[in-house]
Amino acid sequence: MIGISACLGGIACRYDGKSQSRDELVELVENKKAEMICPEVLGGLPIPRKPAEIIGGDGYDVLEGKARVVDIDGEDVTSIYLAGAEKAYDNLKSKGINVLIVKENSPSCGSQFIYDGTFTGCKISGIGVATAFFKSKGLKVYSDTELEEVKMDYPNFFN
Repeated sequence: MIGISACLGGIACRYDGKSQSRDELVELVENKKAEMICPEVLGGLPIPRKPAEIIGGDGYDVLEGKARVVDIDGEDVTSIYLAGAEKAYDNLKSKGINVLIVKENSPSCGSQFIYDGTFTGCKISGIGVATAFFKSKGLKVYSDTELEEVKMDYPNFFN
């Protein structure tokens, strides 16, 4: 079984109350080959919610206490993002999942890019809080933009 960001599996759980479903990933869920997670919701954030971005670095910096996650109104939501990452990891670990496909650009799940903390739509290289936590625990994390690579590395999920 593989883990996927719930928004990619068709759940309307993004900050804007929408999903970013990918047909191939929805099919994995329907065939019970994928477990969906949303670290932000698991941490206690509502749907919809205010947009949030990492200020002062990326997810690794948040884990080290050098950066924080704030919403568009300036409220510090770092502890919620950290709690959600831990809960998501515990859920994945309990199911023996060590490979994930996550939503790029998310302050939780971005695996290559995140927004720069200015709420202007600018992206920077970096990873989200949950992705940093997952990688620190040894999980293999792919972005939804790397779906073809996942298919090559793990063809049994897509048969």
